Amino acid sequence: MEEGFSTQEQIPLQGYTCIGIVGIKDPVRPGVRQSVATCRSAGISVRMITGDNIDTAKAIARECGILTKDGIAIEGAEFREKSAEELHDLIPKMQVLARSSPLDKHTLVKHLRTAFNEVVAVTGDGTNDAPALREADIGLAMGIAGTEVAKESADVVILDDNFSTIVTVAKWGRSVYVNIQKFVQFQLTVNVVALLVNFTSACFTGDAPLTAVQLLWVNMIMDTLGALALATEPPNNNLMKKAPVGRKGKFITNVMWRNIVGQSLYQFAVMWYLQTQGKHLFGLEGYHADIVLNTIIFNTFVFCQVFNEISSREMEDINVLRGMAGNSIFLGVLTGTIFFQFILVQFLGDFANTTPLTQQQWLISILFGFLGMPIAAAIKLIAVEPHEKADTRRTP
Repeated sequence: MEEGFSTQEQIPLQGYTCIGIVGIKDPVRPGVRQSVATCRSAGISVRMITGDNIDTAKAIARECGILTKDGIAIEGAEFREKSAEELHDLIPKMQVLARSSPLDKHTLVKHLRTAFNEVVAVTGDGTNDAPALREADIGLAMGIAGTEVAKESADVVILDDNFSTIVTVAKWGRSVYVNIQKFVQFQLTVNVVALLVNFTSACFTGDAPLTAVQLLWVNMIMDTLGALALATEPPNNNLMKKAPVGRKGKFITNVMWRNIVGQSLYQFAVMWYLQTQGKHLFGLEGYHADIVLNTIIFNTFVFCQVFNEISSREMEDINVLRGMAGNSIFLGVLTGTIFFQFILVQFLGDFANTTPLTQQQWLISILFGFLGMPIAAAIKLIAVEPHEKADTRRTP
């Protein structure tokens, strides 16, 4: 025995003394289990497709939280034998696919996208992952361990090879989508109210209270500054507690329409009240009354947008002030808007067709704008279906 054994000799099964047992384990990275749980709460179904032994795959999947009690683990050989009808019943429950081939990965991704109409993200690092990475809606290749073929086939390269980074990608993607929705909601409200105010006033009085220069300033608030303020909102954890939007989901949701209609009606009612009762409310008389009233209407309209911009930070949550103190861009936009509005009204009358207002007139304009915030909060209490039932899940 001291001389050892050749490759042709069979090692005897007796005559040995056990002096130790060595176990080797490739541990799961810290935070992976929490990331999988975050995905599940966000409506993202995580599946494992691997070439490893099924027992090894199941053990790792359980440790990560991927394989649940109701989940199914299956080998590639059995998966390939399934008919299209059997796959349709199997895939929703399948959480682990072991001993899989590149064709198995491609087949699974294709079925998820076509038969189930799901948005699919695939992660991979090997050359055999390339077909699935190309087939997926979002291909995510590993930047450290990934091969060049995998990186070229992917849409995104994860530089740190960390699954938690993929969750961050999903969070930021949702944040961008929601921020655009917030801006569109704010923009449509401004457009609708401005159109209604000038159109109805022109029809009934023959004069539009908002001039071209004033509308140009309003559009600057709406397009440039509004986009800068609302589109730069950082992501929050609440984004990962909502169901994903399906492929055919509406961009302008019922929640957005509720907010747009409710806020537009309030602002139009205020503008119409000032147009018809403003002279009596402020005691305006004489030849100067019309320009003062139009300035008050313009000033009130702008402050309605300032406070509606704050309300638009959250489309469903009543607490719109959460996190605002830490958003320097948003605060800067609000401060700049108010400052330039004051300059425009008080000192640029010839340019903007305005006249300086009294302290009382300023306070009432600001008050009408501020009242839009509790009105917006009350509108959010009206229950509506958020959007079409989400049947789409990203499946890493």
